[in-house]
Amino acid sequence: MSHHNLFLSHSWKYSDAYDGLVTLLNNREDRDFTYSNYSVPKDDPIHNAANDLLLKAAIRAQMVRCSKIIILAGVYATYSKWINIEIQLAKEMGKKIIAVQPWGAEKTSTVVKNNADRVITWNSRSLVNAIKEL
Repeated sequence: MSHHNLFLSHSWKYSDAYDGLVTLLNNREDRDFTYSNYSVPKDDPIHNAANDLLLKAAIRAQMVRCSKIIILAGVYATYSKWINIEIQLAKEMGKKIIAVQPWGAEKTSTVVKNNADRVITWNSRSLVNAIKEL
């Protein structure tokens, strides 16, 4: 049984994509694969942090527990300040980054893909394999 601590990067403006990513993980065929999700929950009070430094520290505290950072590579990610900070933190901490191209997306974020250790398509098997192999 392999267990993985994961940080799923996301924008709450695009929570459907995040929910879809969790569904991909939960609907995996590989029953020897388990995971814990260390993403910052939508209802976490840290979203109302007094300043960016406190929010960055909270994100770092979640990421430090994880070996893999999964980032949706939708084009919106290029313009998200927080996704860029999450990439920076992941690099600083030596975490592996997996970029997931959203289902049916014609345009994706080159910023995310250029910083990823692996770029995959929207598929449960591809996601689980990338997590296990990195």
